[in-house]
Amino acid sequence: MKYPVDTINNVSAFEVGLHIDVKWLPEVKVLTHNYRLDSIQNRRDYAKIFDYKKPGLSINSSSGTYVPGSVTVGLDLDALINMFRFRRNRQLQSFQNRLLQEEQDKYIDHRYSVRLVKQLTQLEDPELDSFMTAYRPDYELLQQMNDLELGYYIQLCFKDYTQQKLRSPAKRSILGVE
Repeated sequence: MKYPVDTINNVSAFEVGLHIDVKWLPEVKVLTHNYRLDSIQNRRDYAKIFDYKKPGLSINSSSGTYVPGSVTVGLDLDALINMFRFRRNRQLQSFQNRLLQEEQDKYIDHRYSVRLVKQLTQLEDPELDSFMTAYRPDYELLQQMNDLELGYYIQLCFKDYTQQKLRSPAKRSILGVE
């Protein structure tokens, strides 16, 4: 039915409802957050850790007393003190490495997804899990691949996976191959 807007007296009280049996409604899929947005938010939340650099001697050129025509340079005492805080430096470096590894793992999970592998290989659980674990690409390799190359990589790995299954002694005896 159509209702012209100018004929509705109270727009805020106007309600439209559909009376449909639930079993006739289509399936609803809830998708996860966008990987890039999650990664950017994570970088913002832990900016101090991601920007961490091992302390060393540095020169501070922003001393409070500037005399025109002269050059003023000072030693950054905070950096000098932080050089000798070994435990803190190790902990911050370790935390930074852990955050970077987590970000890389999420990137791999985002690109090398269960949905994509299942679509290309037609594998089901638990075989899908073992395939994905055995042929999980490295972060550096995945960064260099576009989507087409990733699909080809998965297909090549699946071909290798099926050949490995046929070579295993248990499978050969089941198939009657000696």
